[in-house]
Amino acid sequence: MEIVNKRGLHARASARLAREAGQCGAALFIEKDGTRVTATSIMGLMMLGAAKGDSITVIADGESADEAGQIIVDLVRDRFGEDE
Repeated sequence: MEIVNKRGLHARASARLAREAGQCGAALFIEKDGTRVTATSIMGLMMLGAAKGDSITVIADGESADEAGQIIVDLVRDRFGEDE
């Protein structure tokens, strides 16, 4: 999926994604250009360097994987709750 917010996966967006991922009850990972990080790691997410227009993959595993993955997809599509 495409990062659509203006600042990409910056500190605030990474923190919000990590917080949501931690509450989902599934193992969640984000992958960009072959690098995979756990979605609960703010630093890992920021190290991906995902900017606006970049493509990421959401990977979910576990009992509630489908629901957890959709929560993260919706968060990214909603620009992490940011205006731009």
